[in-house]
Amino acid sequence: MTDQTAAQPTAAVNGWDSPEFRKNLARRRRNELILRMLGLAAIGLAFLMLAILLWTLISGGAQAFRQTHVQIDVPISAELVEPAEPAEGNYRNVIRDAMQTTFPDAEKDELKALSGILSNAAQFVVRDKVVADPSLIGQTVSINVPVSDPYDQLNKGNVDVVSEESTRRLSDTDIAAFQQLKDEGRISKPINWSLLTNADSRFPELAGLKGAIIGSAYALLVCFLISFPLGIGAAIYLEEFAPKSRLSDIIEVNINNLAAVPSVVFGLLALAVFLGWFGMPRSAPFVGGLTLALMTLPTIIIATRAALQAVPPSIREAALGVGASKQQVVFGHVLPLALPGILTGTIIGLAQALGETAPLLLIGMNAFVTAAPATPFDASTALPTQIFLWADSPERGFVARTSAAILVLLGFLVMMNAIAIYLRNRFERRW
Repeated sequence: MTDQTAAQPTAAVNGWDSPEFRKNLARRRRNELILRMLGLAAIGLAFLMLAILLWTLISGGAQAFRQTHVQIDVPISAELVEPAEPAEGNYRNVIRDAMQTTFPDAEKDELKALSGILSNAAQFVVRDKVVADPSLIGQTVSINVPVSDPYDQLNKGNVDVVSEESTRRLSDTDIAAFQQLKDEGRISKPINWSLLTNADSRFPELAGLKGAIIGSAYALLVCFLISFPLGIGAAIYLEEFAPKSRLSDIIEVNINNLAAVPSVVFGLLALAVFLGWFGMPRSAPFVGGLTLALMTLPTIIIATRAALQAVPPSIREAALGVGASKQQVVFGHVLPLALPGILTGTIIGLAQALGETAPLLLIGMNAFVTAAPATPFDASTALPTQIFLWADSPERGFVARTSAAILVLLGFLVMMNAIAIYLRNRFERRW
């Protein structure tokens, strides 16, 4: 009885109700709470940075999706445009006469400055209309044309009109002339479809992404046609057929190392081999696709091997048990089950290739090209290199277009990742 009574205080001191145990439990709960709060803070910070990035791009690029236009009445004189050869007319003077009609009180010296309101494309818009319908010669045609970049920035509120005249590109007279057109209802700001339908230009109001989009599409197509079959074939051989030896181990290690090599190294390799040794055309999407294929191959091989390893061994054993050959097991049973993972890895690899800039810069896909490529062997740019070119341009209009181009590129990346998620959910099988 005495021994039992003496043991109870010891149990109370050293058991679940002891002060030391409660102290340790409180410390564990406090550490768990701190870890949880740090995790939530990290996630919140990541979302905050993403929100800041998106807000910066959207607020900066939204202006590029609208373009200021002006409506002018253009008298097409037979003295300046011959009906026999309408394409050879003096359309620069036609535009000058149109500005004289719009500003009848302007002197001859002022007309040159006032003509700067219109984009350089105005004369070509008039020419195309006359060539399409020569009966317009001798008439007055009303057209809508983009204004030049300084006036576009003025209409979008990016010009401080109350600052000193010497500190801005537009004088008070220029601003007054533009305000007159605005008061007459000639100024509009429609959606800027030319951002997607025009190729690059020296004039911001005319520059578009058509050439870069087509160039990226050609490069990705070449990349896919080369890297997809080669990557899957190499992965199937290494995972299912290659004997385990020192050579196969060396190959696996090198594939993993190549996946971590900076993309600029692949650009240097393409510059030395494709352009230097083989003499392939510079700035061509075909060469860009070959370069991106070299960079994407390790990613596809690793993703394909991981997808093949995820197939349960019982699938192989069951197929072999009913008499199927090794090739039939791999191509008839294992590969279809691994296809969702393979497609997901491939699309993610292509999405990574779409955003690469350094290797394309080294093979010359940053050339100033004013026409969209007709074939993969024509000179072209790509979306990342087009962003690089516009970001380096001094004109104010290219600032908004750079952000808009980044939004277009992000849109393609999100779309490709959405396709990868859909294919994974569509073809995924559970066992």
